[in-house]
Amino acid sequence: MPDFLPEQASTIGTQIDWIFFTLVGLSLLFAIPVIGFIITFAVRYRQGSRADRSNRVHESNKMEFAWTFIPFVLAMVIFGWSAVVYYNYATPPADALEIYVIGKQWMWQSQHPSGKIEINALHVPVNQPVKLIMTSQDVIHSFYVPAFRIKQDVLPGRYTTLWFEATKTGNYHLFCAEYCGTEHSKMTGTITVMEPDAYQTWLGGVIEGESMAQTGQRLFQQRGCVACHNDTPNSIGPNLADVFGESVQLASGETVVADEAYLLESIRKPQEKLVASYPPSMPTYEGILTEQEILQLVEYIKSLKSQ
Repeated sequence: MPDFLPEQASTIGTQIDWIFFTLVGLSLLFAIPVIGFIITFAVRYRQGSRADRSNRVHESNKMEFAWTFIPFVLAMVIFGWSAVVYYNYATPPADALEIYVIGKQWMWQSQHPSGKIEINALHVPVNQPVKLIMTSQDVIHSFYVPAFRIKQDVLPGRYTTLWFEATKTGNYHLFCAEYCGTEHSKMTGTITVMEPDAYQTWLGGVIEGESMAQTGQRLFQQRGCVACHNDTPNSIGPNLADVFGESVQLASGETVVADEAYLLESIRKPQEKLVASYPPSMPTYEGILTEQEILQLVEYIKSLKSQ
């Protein structure tokens, strides 16, 4: 890897770098001859020169076809290649380790499913896909790790996801790439990539209290959610067991997938996407629950299974 580029330490990084170098190479391939012709013709046909200006070519169909067709083919090849890489970049594997991330002025808070919380730090295992489920508590942030070639905006009021698979152990810089206030430049952190055994030891070494799902279950009980969302025939809310990842029929006739974004919106603004056959009786919890509590509820709902 050239010295002017950051270290490359993820599976997607190689593909992104190849696209970058290909685009730079093609740009130089076209730019250098064009610049050379401009300089040559400017000197040769300058005012007062004795160059032969007779028999000028006003048009050439072959040249115009070649100048149009060749760049078009190259552009389509780059487009197809980039589309495949983008699809891989945007589609996390089903077995990815899920970690929740909250951006707030001016720090990154991450929480593992076990309940362990980190501030401006993130520990992950090497050679294992990691899916980050992210939201912001205040303004727009952007999760950026140069060594992994990944960057994703983190938005208030909604979830965004990002995944990577680290290929080397070590410590890597984490930045916020979206101006978010006076302390934006200090919103940094470190991602520590560890061997799987070392990661499991670290993860289990200082666990305190409940896992995210356990805390979410307690909130589910305390907030009275269980009174409406249960498996009894007369419940006034849909049963949430096995709902995550499934299609949900809405009162509007639409069908949506119950992913993290849908669960978040249903907690914040339950009247926006009403489930078919159920009344609009659920109150909004926007401003009542913190972002962390919503994440914990979502993790609990994801863990619910039919008995």
